[in-house]
Amino acid sequence: MSEDVAAATTVPATAAETSPDNPWPLQLLSQKLKMHIDRAPSAWVEGQVIEMNRRGTNAYLTLRDIDAEISLPASAWTKVLDRQEIPLEKGSRVVALIKAEFWLKTGRLNMSVKDIRPVGLGDLLARIERLRHALAAEGLFSDARKKRLPLLPHRIGLITGRDSDAKKDVLRNAALRWPAVEFEVREVAVQGNTAVAQVIAALRELDANPNVDVIVIARGGGALEDLLPFSNEELIRAVSAASTPVVSAIGHEADRPILDDVADLRASTPTDAAKRIVPDVVEELARVRQARDQLRRGAVRLVDRETDRLDSLRSRPVLASPEVMVSTRHDDVERLKGRSQAAVTTAVVRAADQLVHLKAQVRALSPQKTLDRGYAVVQLAGAGPAPGVRRDVVRHPDQAPSGTSLTVRVAGGRFTAESTGGQEPADE
Repeated sequence: MSEDVAAATTVPATAAETSPDNPWPLQLLSQKLKMHIDRAPSAWVEGQVIEMNRRGTNAYLTLRDIDAEISLPASAWTKVLDRQEIPLEKGSRVVALIKAEFWLKTGRLNMSVKDIRPVGLGDLLARIERLRHALAAEGLFSDARKKRLPLLPHRIGLITGRDSDAKKDVLRNAALRWPAVEFEVREVAVQGNTAVAQVIAALRELDANPNVDVIVIARGGGALEDLLPFSNEELIRAVSAASTPVVSAIGHEADRPILDDVADLRASTPTDAAKRIVPDVVEELARVRQARDQLRRGAVRLVDRETDRLDSLRSRPVLASPEVMVSTRHDDVERLKGRSQAAVTTAVVRAADQLVHLKAQVRALSPQKTLDRGYAVVQLAGAGPAPGVRRDVVRHPDQAPSGTSLTVRVAGGRFTAESTGGQEPADE
C-alpha cells in the first residue's frame, strides 16, 4: 500500500515535467485529453455534406468548408437526421451543432453531430442581405469609391470559368467591337469551395499588372447556391481594395450577388460587359466621320463668312478708289488755303486802309499841316540851349521885347526876325 502511494507521488504533475526516465502512463494521457476535450463547448458550423453513410442507428458524415479545401468527418445518431422534414442528401448545405468527443479506450477523436439543419434559400438570402447592409454601412458601395473605366482599355483582365460560355462571349463581343483589344485571361473555379480563393488570387495578380486597365469578373448566371462565392465577404473586400477598375458580369438578375454592388461597373451579362468596356469601332469611325464633316462644314462656313466680309470691305468706296481719301483731303486743303489767303488778304487790305486813315489823321494833326495853313512858329533866336535841345517857343509878347532876335518857322522853311515890341491883342 505504501509502495503504491510512493509510486503515485513520483508521477509528473504536468506534461512538461515528463521525461524518458519518468513518463506518464498512457492511461493518464488519455484521461487528461478526454477531460480537456470534454470541456470544449459545442459549436454551430456551416458546411456541405459530401459523404453520408447510414449504418444501423449511426450515420457517418463528411462535411466540407464552403470556401476552402477543408473537410471534417463526423458521426450522428440516425434519429438526429430523421428529424428533418426534407431528408438530407449528398451535396446539401447545412449548419450542424458539433461536439468533440474522445473515446478513451481506442484513443479516437470523434465529432458528434448533436443537431443538424439544412440551409434553405431563404436563409442564404437573409444572410446575404445582412452582409450587404453591413458592408453598405461601411461605405464600400459608395459612388465616391467607384473608379471610372478607361475610354479605350488596351489590355483587359478577364477572370472567368475554364472554357466557359462567359469567357467566349466576352472575348468574341469585345473583339467584334474593337479588334485591337487584348486580354489577360485567368481561368478559375467560379463555384464550389475553391472559387473564392482562386478568384481572389487572380484578382490580385491582375491588379498588380500595370498593363491591365480594367478587370472583368464574368460568369454566365446559375443557381443561387452556385453564385454564393460572389457574395463572399473576403472577395468583396478584395474587390473594394483593388486599384484597377472592376466590372461585375455575373449574369443573374433575380438574385444579385454583392459583387454587383461593390464593383465599379455592373454589367447584366458577360455580353453586356464586353459592350460596355470597349467602344464599337464602327460607331467610333462614324463619330469620327461625323466630326470631320462638322469640322469641314464649320471651316467652309468660316471661309465663306470671311470671304463675304472681305468682299464687303473691298466694295466700300475707300477701298474701291483709295485715291479718294487723298483727293478729298487735297480739296479740303486747297479750300482751306483759299480761305486762309482770302482771310489774310482781307486783313491786310483792312489794315492798309486803317493805316492810310491813321496816316491821314496823323498828317492832319501834324505841325506841318498847321504851318501849311499859314501859321508860323516863333522861337527865340540866339545862343539858345545846348545842341539837341529844343529852342523856346514864343507864346506871349512879353517873351520877345523889342529888339529880340527871333527865328520864324513857316511852311516853306524858316527865317530870322527882330521883335519891335509887344502889342495888345486886337478885338475880334
